[in-house]
Amino acid sequence: MRGESEIAVRFGENLRRCRRRADLSQERLAALAGLHRVAIGHLEHGRRRPRIDTLVKVACALEVPADELLDGIDWVPEGTGSGGGSFRVVARAVSLGTEAGG
Repeated sequence: MRGESEIAVRFGENLRRCRRRADLSQERLAALAGLHRVAIGHLEHGRRRPRIDTLVKVACALEVPADELLDGIDWVPEGTGSGGGSFRVVARAVSLGTEAGG
């Protein structure tokens, strides 16, 4: 699904930016979060979307609010009471930090 892939990619970009800003390697972040380094790599490259427990572990290890990792990912309700809806990836309104070297 295209939307799910976009979400995974955006989350990965946010995670990579926060990790680099914290000056942590993937290995060190993984150790702090209680995850495997490969899991961090999959998240950063958009190959995997995080479960809620993984989101919380990573946010706590980075000492950032979870919403910083979710920046640019929105839920759009489909209509009142329908129970449907979809995620969308939106452009950042405010830069949360810069990253040297891409």
